Amino acid sequence: MLPGNKDIKLSAKLLRWYRTHHRNLPWRDTKDPYKIWISEIMLQQTTVNAVIPYYRKWMKLFPSIQILSQAPTPKVLKTWQGLGYYNRVKNLLKASRILVKDYSAKIPRDYTAVRNLPGFGPYTTAAVLSIAYNLPYPVIDGNVRRLLLRITGLEVQADPKYDKILLKNLQPHLPSKNMGIFNQAMMELGALVCTPRNPRCLLCPLPSFCQAFKTGKPEVIPQPKKTNTQKIEAAVAIIQNKKKFLIQKRPSQGLLADFWEFPGGKRKNNETLLETVRREVKEELHTDTQEETFLTKVKHSYTQYQVTLYAYQCSLRNPPQISEKRHRWITLKELRQYPLPSGSAKIVDFLERKSKIINSK
Repeated sequence: MLPGNKDIKLSAKLLRWYRTHHRNLPWRDTKDPYKIWISEIMLQQTTVNAVIPYYRKWMKLFPSIQILSQAPTPKVLKTWQGLGYYNRVKNLLKASRILVKDYSAKIPRDYTAVRNLPGFGPYTTAAVLSIAYNLPYPVIDGNVRRLLLRITGLEVQADPKYDKILLKNLQPHLPSKNMGIFNQAMMELGALVCTPRNPRCLLCPLPSFCQAFKTGKPEVIPQPKKTNTQKIEAAVAIIQNKKKFLIQKRPSQGLLADFWEFPGGKRKNNETLLETVRREVKEELHTDTQEETFLTKVKHSYTQYQVTLYAYQCSLRNPPQISEKRHRWITLKELRQYPLPSGSAKIVDFLERKSKIINSK
């Protein structure tokens, strides 16, 4: 059980702190389960400051489950572009269509029904049902997990496999009402005070409950995780025909599914970047490059990968073998209408700057 003075409830102290110190965020002004759902999905693996403009744009374009369900996939992917972890948005679209078909475009109050929707894990299900409907489901996200590990004094990594233990210890301290606010308060305390590094313990409302604080171990709980980031180098061909550029669509399954990109791919061992471009164009377009000119280098990260992407402007010896379904010749302006991986979008930024310089002369 969580330590502390039983005469002064943890929930009472926490809620008092939250009323004074919580941030005014756009999704906190509503009880609409759809808006809460969208915010929770966006906030997974993404910072609050990064999410706010995406959330506001999303709500203008897709203000309801019904409208989202009818939206074309490319438009939805384009709106999400830059948030990463694109399975999240594909599950949003799938779930919206199920909700329209089976639940009259409403998120039901039933835990099992919601949990069975695409993209609704234990956290998202509990968050939406508690915040929107005030149902008694506690949540554990990264911030709450770290907070509870410090309170209980468990010197382990912040791994979901310990969530059952943490929830069992938390259970006696859950409020009899205001469950949604309690969950938000736990997440907010973890985000603003009980931070991963340099936790602001002197500003915390719960020091009497916190074993890590009492033993002087907030910096070592949770134990650090080993990161297995893989560094990748890739090269792409910028192929232009008059004022149009050639792009191709990624497969509908796997990483960055259904996004568009420039022809190219991962650099192999003992291969130069130019050799990479030539090989990829040969494999993908069944022709050879010529007059390759280096344009720019960009970096971006996704999941466990750190990618350095090199772009080369190339001409082709023969017309490429392309399909209408998978390839497009489009203008620089039209490129902005297609969902692109972050690296490709940065190359488009470069091409736009280059075009402005040329046109200004």
